[in-house]
Amino acid sequence: MKHLFLLLTPFFFWACEPNDPATGDEAGLLVYNAKIWTGQGCSGVETAAGDDYCATAMVIRNGKIVAVGNDTTLWQDMLHDDTERMDAGGKFVMPGFVEGHAHFSGLGSSLRNLNFLRSKNWDEIVAMVAERAEETPEGDWISGRGWHQEKWDKPHDHSVGGYPVHDELSRMTANHPVVLRHASGHGLFANAKAMEIAGVSRETPDPRGGRVLRDANGDPTGVFEERAMDLITDAYQNWIQTMTPESRKEEWLAGIKEAQDECLRKGVTSFEDAGTHFQEVTWYRELDEADSLRLNLWVMLRHSYEDMATYIPEYDLPHYGNRFTCAAIKTELDGALGSYGAWLIEPYFDNPGFVGQNTTLVATVDSIAQLADKHKMQLCVHAIGDKANHETLNVMEKYISRDDDRRWRIEHAQHLAVDDIPRFAELGVIAAMQGIHCTSDALFAENRLGTERARSGAYPWRSLLDAGAVIVNGTDAPVEDVDPIESFYATVTRKRADGKATFFPEQAMTREEGLHSYTGAAAYGAFQEDKLGQLIPGLNGDFIVLSNNLLSCEDDQIMDTEVLQTWVGGKRAF
Repeated sequence: MKHLFLLLTPFFFWACEPNDPATGDEAGLLVYNAKIWTGQGCSGVETAAGDDYCATAMVIRNGKIVAVGNDTTLWQDMLHDDTERMDAGGKFVMPGFVEGHAHFSGLGSSLRNLNFLRSKNWDEIVAMVAERAEETPEGDWISGRGWHQEKWDKPHDHSVGGYPVHDELSRMTANHPVVLRHASGHGLFANAKAMEIAGVSRETPDPRGGRVLRDANGDPTGVFEERAMDLITDAYQNWIQTMTPESRKEEWLAGIKEAQDECLRKGVTSFEDAGTHFQEVTWYRELDEADSLRLNLWVMLRHSYEDMATYIPEYDLPHYGNRFTCAAIKTELDGALGSYGAWLIEPYFDNPGFVGQNTTLVATVDSIAQLADKHKMQLCVHAIGDKANHETLNVMEKYISRDDDRRWRIEHAQHLAVDDIPRFAELGVIAAMQGIHCTSDALFAENRLGTERARSGAYPWRSLLDAGAVIVNGTDAPVEDVDPIESFYATVTRKRADGKATFFPEQAMTREEGLHSYTGAAAYGAFQEDKLGQLIPGLNGDFIVLSNNLLSCEDDQIMDTEVLQTWVGGKRAF
């Protein structure tokens, strides 16, 4: 499908049609003295032999790129005395990163609540929660996210199944219900007060597609996996509903502001959100209409089949706004590998006899596929294990013909049966994968899957690309840090930044493939390649300036790369 991204052009780009941005009144922006990567294959720009970039200058007017090339003397009639001129200082300039799968409001919440992504052990987490309890009114819930027991520097001495037991946390927070989500989002930890409010006891049964972890006496340890999380989150949401609508919206808006700031600081100019509710769709529309979205936001609607079938027409979806788009729907088939929730064909190597969790019935996913088909929206299905991916491809194959260009997506697609790898390209299914998940999971993935399954089917980027598939990159924030640089490093090296593991490097992408997965391919994965993802005339003036050239710097320099400037629509955003 590479031809979909390439536009053949002469030595420089120059667009000027009757209704083109170049003919507008805005003075615009000239970027010069830059090392510009316009997109995969340099998007047709003729470059000098040996150059590791595409062009040295570009002009943006009315938010759109109107010229890209190497000879600014050809553009003098476009420039005015009041045209802003930005000397890039010879730095690397590229399209803004497109975050291909993450959670926008969840990122905002994580920035405002307790965040354990960098926590080294359970003791640190308990101390952080106890400190928060001291400044929180009695009875209010305390929430946090980001812990991962597989990444701690030491195991806890009072644990079940590798997870700590709630007793220590419960003693420190006796007057506050506490809910702490696992980094993956597929498990949580609750203290005694939260379980009391939720009515959880040793008699509480495991719901279908979930598990309440119990000790030898049958008492809940505080860990809830997959669908069992609803027992606690429902109680938490009941408390949230006691807040006034105005307070709930104010808190949400505060999180959205922090999420926008965080993304722009890290060079993300477009964000593909993997699960938005109807209420948020309304609020995002309001922000877009008020010109308050500082980046491009494309979201997947996520609700039960019944809710989506009822309310999609009422909300007039799909919706295509200025910077806000809702044109996809999301569901899932399984959980996460770290919590043994990924649905596998063969049992876990380190948990014999257990194949994971099928969290949503295949028949229900099929019904949601019918909704996507009916309303002409993209279908996006969370599938991590090889069994979940196999069943998802089977469902999608029922509705995709050879002539379709639906770009239905499998979100994560982490562990694939080898025979299913060619099916992505054959069906035109997008593999929306996260580079950082590969190296984050490298500490335990081989233990879960065994060496052969891990080698041949775990994060098989090289195999997918060689088969002709399109891969969209991202971070799944707040599961991981939204930083694209670390995810790009993982994508092209398969190494952890801390040096603790390298995961089958033969499946790595090249530098240009890695950048493409974070720009043009990600735009293509949301039907937005006519708006963003490349620096060519007619597309948005969304670009970033970096301290290092990501196409040619040494591997160990990638992680030192800084985002110096972020521009959205030709306006400086960071």
